[in-house]
Amino acid sequence: MSGFLLAARTGFGFLSTIPVGITMEGLDELVKRSYLFVFTGIILGLLIGMFTGIVEYVFPANISAALVIVFIYYLTGLNHLDGLSDFGDGCTAHGSLEKKIKALKDMSLGIGGVAYCVIGLILLYASISSLQQQIYMTGAISSLPQWALLPLSLLVAEIGAKQGMLTIAAFGKSIHEGLGSMVIDKTDVGKYLAGLIMGGIVSVLGLGLIGLIGFVAAILGAFGVLNVSNRHFGGVNGDCIGTANEIARLTSLIAITMALFAINAGYGGLSWMLL
Repeated sequence: MSGFLLAARTGFGFLSTIPVGITMEGLDELVKRSYLFVFTGIILGLLIGMFTGIVEYVFPANISAALVIVFIYYLTGLNHLDGLSDFGDGCTAHGSLEKKIKALKDMSLGIGGVAYCVIGLILLYASISSLQQQIYMTGAISSLPQWALLPLSLLVAEIGAKQGMLTIAAFGKSIHEGLGSMVIDKTDVGKYLAGLIMGGIVSVLGLGLIGLIGFVAAILGAFGVLNVSNRHFGGVNGDCIGTANEIARLTSLIAITMALFAINAGYGGLSWMLL
């Protein structure tokens, strides 16, 4: 198997629960081509979108929103959410930089980690539920039917989540050795731009200008995580990369929701531009 195909397969083993297997050789090939994180996000986003389309048709809105969240973590695993919990423990730890990093790396779960995960899940549910309401009020957009808007929004959000991981890796400084540092050390501006172009094109093809807004918002959310990481830890690690995945997905969904809210509120020329 060529290095590229091995890297692509390993991307699904590394970023999802799809049982394709992971080897050190595969991880080496993947980190050399970390822009494939975005490719993996595209495929995962399509799967999440298809599932969303089915449950939206079968179940009431609130139940379908909850089922979509269950499927997101069934498909992508809990590693990134675990990163958010460790990030929360580190950020809420009191004391020196060394104590914060120790809390970040500690395997035990503290109240800061619990709070960050609970808040993150509440916001994810609220974002999907609010997006459902705005889509119902908006109706079709250009040539896109109403039923396709939520699946495509989740596609854009998952692409943005993986570009968020690349953002941390490309612009962050590793604070210790590990799997995260392998990704950070190998992700340069060229790989970042490759992911940016790939993700941006698919987001625009999916939702037009609204898709671009969601994609950019995900990147801004990741830069927010990077800023917090630098202030609390003096750099980033794998937990920070996982946190960026969770926060980027959230900021993307919130931005798409607010864009549709602007359309429904009739904010002058803005709604015309978004449509």
